[in-house]
Amino acid sequence: MAGHRQSKKRRYVTWAVAGAAVVAGAGLAAQSSMAATAWPAQKTYTGRAFDTCAAPSLSAMKAWHGGLYGAAAVYVGGRNRGCSQPNLTASWVKSVSTVGWKLIPLYVGAQPPCQSGSSPEKLTATTAASLGRTDADDAVAKSAALGMKAGSPIYLDMESYDITNTSCNNAVLTYVRAFDKELRAKVYRAGYYGFTSSSAKAIANATDKTDLPGNLWYALWDKQNTTATDWPFGATQYTNHSRGHQYLVNSKETRNGYTITVDRDAWDAPVAITG
Repeated sequence: MAGHRQSKKRRYVTWAVAGAAVVAGAGLAAQSSMAATAWPAQKTYTGRAFDTCAAPSLSAMKAWHGGLYGAAAVYVGGRNRGCSQPNLTASWVKSVSTVGWKLIPLYVGAQPPCQSGSSPEKLTATTAASLGRTDADDAVAKSAALGMKAGSPIYLDMESYDITNTSCNNAVLTYVRAFDKELRAKVYRAGYYGFTSSSAKAIANATDKTDLPGNLWYALWDKQNTTATDWPFGATQYTNHSRGHQYLVNSKETRNGYTITVDRDAWDAPVAITG
């Protein structure tokens, strides 16, 4: 994911190691409410979005608005977040929202114990549940401090790993469930970013759907601006405005004098509630 800003070569290597086969899973509907909780209406954006490591300047966001993209992903926190965020403040969120941008909050939480490479925070089977809860608390606190209100989604970034490693995969699922349960307890919607060959596949194909995310942002770099025709999982999964698709990475683009290297996304899913 752009959050770690791996080299393009490394990102393709880490994507491939988990295996390329994709198998359709059982259905899973996006959460829109919970018993005894009055949830704010979902704010949905359908169209093109981009993600980039550091939130661009307000001037750049103004210059880019009205062009190809209508939404931007921003890295609200996580110990594994790859870039500092000098521009990402509550004032920036308010200003770009006023301009008309929709925002996609992304949190780079603990990474799998079997994942190659080093990360500042890795989960284990022992720590998965507690880390999931504390990371979710941190994600909510940081999102709220930026002006992203209750009812907003928070997308948990899980990079590639070997999902055939059963103990590792079980630990990841434990972490994700704890993270999502805590998000929902605080009235934030649960989203998830992962690769169709590994981390997203683990979620989509999990037999037990309890406390799994209701919105799936899948990385499949096929250059297809769609959330439907290349959807690799069960047709009944993540319907009703619950899908994002990262379809192109490391695209250097210039608009109105401002150049940013972005990943391109097709979007039909919740975005932050601001203003």
